[in-house]
Amino acid sequence: MGFSDFHGNPETVHRLRDMLARNHFPHAVILSGARGSGKYTLATMLAQALNCLAPTVTDGLPDFCGQCANCRRIAQAADLDARFAEAAEAREGMRETDKKETRLFVQTHPDVLVIPPDPPQMMIKVDQVRRVIETIYYRPSEARERVYIFTDSAFMKEAANSLLKVLEEPPDFATIFLLSENPGELLPTIRSRSMVFSLGALPVEEVDRYLGKHRPEWKPPQRALVARLCEGALGRARTFDLDAYVAARGDALALLNSALVGGEHTQLFKITETYRAGAEGREKTERLLRTLYSLLRDLMFLESGVPQLVHNTDIQSQLTKLAEAADFNWLAGASDRLAEVERGMRRNLLRSLSLDALGLALEKTA
Repeated sequence: MGFSDFHGNPETVHRLRDMLARNHFPHAVILSGARGSGKYTLATMLAQALNCLAPTVTDGLPDFCGQCANCRRIAQAADLDARFAEAAEAREGMRETDKKETRLFVQTHPDVLVIPPDPPQMMIKVDQVRRVIETIYYRPSEARERVYIFTDSAFMKEAANSLLKVLEEPPDFATIFLLSENPGELLPTIRSRSMVFSLGALPVEEVDRYLGKHRPEWKPPQRALVARLCEGALGRARTFDLDAYVAARGDALALLNSALVGGEHTQLFKITETYRAGAEGREKTERLLRTLYSLLRDLMFLESGVPQLVHNTDIQSQLTKLAEAADFNWLAGASDRLAEVERGMRRNLLRSLSLDALGLALEKTA
């Protein structure tokens, strides 16, 4: 157990460990990278390294043992999705008045606090930052460093301004990690008071090899498909729901076939009828929209004459036929229509009707 378990981006990890070795670790670190690139995993590893009770040295640089009380307790927060679900469920069980005043946190160690975006807006709220302000200036009780991990860069305005005040005068014994897919979402003044480290995509071949060890139930073509779809993000590859993706892709192909090839709409309407209201229906619709974007991008690659960039390689012949019926104007229009459906979902428009309208709109622009 240690930094050797982190896959990819060795230069970035080396720089961070080197700063640990020289006791020059910054008080605020922005870890940027695509979803699933390992930002949260690396942040929790660094939290362990900062607070390990029996630190080790590997390759001449500081490492953590993974076995001491601090390492084990911090590692309990490693499965962020599970801990987030537990926190959300606990809040749902509260009285209505308490529920409104309670914000979500994940904390498995008294000196390490994880701050996820708070539903339903899925943004970091001012009360969450106030919790950080209330505790950050107290010396840690069981660790050397207080560590705060903001898992998203979507801050409400007042929350971002409150965090800025902390970054202007941070205590010597606290470290703040800000995880972001797009650091540009953060205030320039927050970025200027932090050190930014980027996590790049892993090669497709490396992701494929990793899946061969950790998802042995997948056949080689399935592993190759997931490795390309995840675009070098190991976390996404590890948790990829291939069955759900294939089901969503079938619906997406039916919609694109209806728009580009034409024919009877009965099958299309039968499909869109299954996209109901509620949390499950929302997740299903979001998956469909992501899949549509993936297919439109592949069609654009084929239209541009770069088939080697196609992600859905297992259906490339089918996509080639669709690309023959499309053109750049249609693809640009289709992307615009898709964005309109996403905006409609945020306004809670009826999903099945929105998808029907999307199918018809795409047909009109064909």
